Amino acid sequence: MKKSALAVFVIAAVISSCGAKSEDVRLVKGTPAYDLAKDLAALVPALDPEKDTVLVTAEKFTVTAGEVVQSFFDQAGERAQQLKSIDAERLKTIVFQNAVQIGERKLLLEAAGAASATVTDEEFSESLSRQYDQAGGEESFLQMLTSNGLNVETIKKTMRENMVIQKYLETVVEAESTVEEAEILEAYNADMTASVRHILLLTQGKSDEDKAEALKNMEGILERARAGEDFAALAAEFSEDPGSKDNGGLYENFGRGRMVKPFEDAAFSVPVGGISDIVETTYGYHILKVEGREKETRPFDEIRDELEDQIRQRKEQAAFDALIQHLKDEAGFTTKTLDRP
Repeated sequence: MKKSALAVFVIAAVISSCGAKSEDVRLVKGTPAYDLAKDLAALVPALDPEKDTVLVTAEKFTVTAGEVVQSFFDQAGERAQQLKSIDAERLKTIVFQNAVQIGERKLLLEAAGAASATVTDEEFSESLSRQYDQAGGEESFLQMLTSNGLNVETIKKTMRENMVIQKYLETVVEAESTVEEAEILEAYNADMTASVRHILLLTQGKSDEDKAEALKNMEGILERARAGEDFAALAAEFSEDPGSKDNGGLYENFGRGRMVKPFEDAAFSVPVGGISDIVETTYGYHILKVEGREKETRPFDEIRDELEDQIRQRKEQAAFDALIQHLKDEAGFTTKTLDRP
């Protein structure tokens, strides 16, 4: 599966003090966020603002469903109303994913604070000026925000927090992303693209019981595939990936770094013509049939810098993933889906 975010909004949380456990965010009756949560509760009852459903728990904070809905308004303004037009299952997934993202953001801000990562007023002003320039001036920028129902100060706060997180990540993640010349040569001589068919059973936002059922179903599909049934037909029948289901599960000629790592690892390691074991990613459970792989045909000097950038990006992503997992483990980070009581 391609590494594209399922959520349709860019979410950021209003962070309270990290010195003590923060209070749960509760929506205030009569506010747009409260009214939206009430409307969404018709689709997903756990979003009722009176229930104060907790989706993420850590040592120093929780993330509630109400906080997620409020963040939709903080970062998307009136576009948050679009949530009312989607089906219940997709809504559950979007809310759950953004609850996790808000929790991860809190962990990063806490870690950045502990590392004394700061942004000066001058640095922030320069960044803000660039935003103004891109929008055609300060007045146009502010008009763009207010016309979309966005709070200017909330957006500025989010921008500053983003810069703090970026400074922190530069010291922690980018330091682990040095690329050696031997690695570039190795990448050049390796297979550059792969074509696969795959079958996906989604698990995002699902309960442990539903995940177990999906795994059992995938085991049965894998058995049928390895017994010789047409893989494309199985993908068309069972796959829950809208991007490839109608094409027999086919993804053609994708390069390294384009798919989530467990998927990529299988695509570039399973022998051509072979069928993988069950592969778990953040999307769910996959099985892949490798249709073919190709090596680079362009001269090394022509693509050397491109390869270096790809390797660096993969290293940065791996370092970031490891950092997030470390912070979660330290903080006792746990999640609850909207299906669980």
